[in-house]
Amino acid sequence: MDPHTSAQDVHRCDLCETAIAHSYCDFCHVNLCIPCIGKHISDEYDHHKIVPFQKRRSTLIYSKCKTHLHKNCEFQCNDCNNIFVCSFCIASKQHKGHNFIEVAEVYKTKKDHMKRDIKELKNHISPTYEEIALDLENQLANLDGGYEKLTTTMSKQGEQWHREIDVIINKMKTEVSEIKVKHKELLQKHLKEIKQIQSLIKQTFLALKKIEKTTEVSPTIEYSSKTKEFSKLPPKVKVTLPTFIPKPIDRDKLYCWFGQITPLSTDTKDNVLSLNKQFTSVKELLDEPKLTAKIQTGYLKLLCVTCVTEERIWTSGISNDIKCFNIKGSTLHTIHKKSGFWPNDIAVDSDGDLLYSDGEARTVNKVKNGQTKEIIRLQGWMPHNLCVTSTGDLLVSMYSDDETQSKVVRYSGSTEKQTIQFDGEGKPMYSGNVTIKYTTENRNHNICVADFDACAVVVVNQDGKLRWRYTGHPSVKENEPFKPCSITTDSQSRILTSDRYNHCIHILDQRGKFLRYINNCDLKDPFGLCVDNNDNLFVCEFKTGNVKKIKFLE
Repeated sequence: MDPHTSAQDVHRCDLCETAIAHSYCDFCHVNLCIPCIGKHISDEYDHHKIVPFQKRRSTLIYSKCKTHLHKNCEFQCNDCNNIFVCSFCIASKQHKGHNFIEVAEVYKTKKDHMKRDIKELKNHISPTYEEIALDLENQLANLDGGYEKLTTTMSKQGEQWHREIDVIINKMKTEVSEIKVKHKELLQKHLKEIKQIQSLIKQTFLALKKIEKTTEVSPTIEYSSKTKEFSKLPPKVKVTLPTFIPKPIDRDKLYCWFGQITPLSTDTKDNVLSLNKQFTSVKELLDEPKLTAKIQTGYLKLLCVTCVTEERIWTSGISNDIKCFNIKGSTLHTIHKKSGFWPNDIAVDSDGDLLYSDGEARTVNKVKNGQTKEIIRLQGWMPHNLCVTSTGDLLVSMYSDDETQSKVVRYSGSTEKQTIQFDGEGKPMYSGNVTIKYTTENRNHNICVADFDACAVVVVNQDGKLRWRYTGHPSVKENEPFKPCSITTDSQSRILTSDRYNHCIHILDQRGKFLRYINNCDLKDPFGLCVDNNDNLFVCEFKTGNVKKIKFLE
């Protein structure tokens, strides 16, 4: 059994391998008993660090300074791409006026991230993937039965159609029989009338024969001719048989009327929902959100905020400067954008590098190690909002140069992978003119757009098919029309969108149901939004230039 991983075994000295270890060298990572300490530190290496065994691995091992070889690099210079520096470097002319951060603080933050990641992987993500795999195995096992059920349903539909056709034929035959009766009655009526006239003609003919043979004067003189009356023939009756006019069989229409086979769907909504279900029990909405920090950025008009870590944020506004702050409000770094127009939006990619869109140059750019590199250049379109997805893709909302069309385009690197512009009926998904269209990807891979001019949040699935629209929630507190400015999501797949003119944040669930407002914390003109990895909400106040950090989950 491994003594380092078993609480039931006794840790032994790594030198003598028999005595119980009471001490530990935090530089060499060696278990030591008391007699072996002297032996261990007797070599020429002068950097041993002996600590009680219970405090092992508590000493940070710093890298050596390349300029001052005898000094440890216990700081990072934020103005020099976070390079490691020692205390002598800080005092040198090379770093005069620069901003520094302690390596121990960065180390602690990263360790906290790792602990949260381990907990999340162990308690939530790994069990959920096991659930997903089991679900897929069950789907495969039930595949044949499902398709057999499908074909059986089709056969039953066919039988139903046959029965309905028989009913229609019998109904038509009944109608024909009824028409035949009427036809017969009509002919019999006219035949009866003709027979009666024929009887009168016969009687008249016999009377004339009798008068013709008599010599009596009176009957002959009293005779009145009826020939003229009989010469007025009745109309000839011709009743036409009804006909059956069969409609031509249109096989395509018949196919459509019979039913529809839906295509295969690859929507991962159910899998993601089961993952979110794990998280939902962990973090619920606070009854009263709390303001935990306020950062004064110095922008006259503040537009965007994006998180690097829980302790560092990038901001941009109506200015050429893009600024990085720590949570205490100190400026860590400033990037001076070259073109004369302020950045439309900023984002941080999976490597922690800054991205920004330049509407004037029609480009999207990356800042890495202090160098700005163009990664996307557009023709006929102006880039606006940026969103880095969970897979590392980049979503870019943009509008046409003639200001009549808008779309969201997915990029892998510089390669266009997907365009979302029209719905299933060919109608524009988003308003066409030049207005704010901030975009984010939810945990369930839905793409959510805050369409300012359309007064709506528009949500599509990862295939670009419309799922739902949110156009605001009736409230006596809302005095102005709902016009969403920015949008973000939390770890529970809730959607948060800023309502600047009503000075509040709307919180929706992943199906578009309104949950509640964030309308306290003295919010004024809330604009840009982002949520960090610990579900803290950062809100830009457009006019004050402040970024407010708000805790809204338990």
